[in-house]
Amino acid sequence: MGFLGRRKNKKFNYKPRYYNGEESPYTIKHRFDEFRTTVGDNRGLKGKFKTAWEDLQTKSDKNVRLRLWIIIAILVLIFLFIIEFDLSIFYQ
Repeated sequence: MGFLGRRKNKKFNYKPRYYNGEESPYTIKHRFDEFRTTVGDNRGLKGKFKTAWEDLQTKSDKNVRLRLWIIIAILVLIFLFIIEFDLSIFYQ
């Protein structure tokens, strides 16, 4: 509460001597962010789910879906084998 007001933070505009690139070399960016639709401007959990659902609907591949269903079926069968589920209840 001095008579000069609040103190302002110092700002540094450091630029490396031998760097001629467009972007700052200190920005942290993931390698695949430019290819993902779920990374970026969408905010919140609902927005992320919405863009992921749209991506699934528009860019899905039939081979990927088939592979996914096969993996799920195998995992379910392994789970049923582990808990020793008896399939004879479905037969007389």
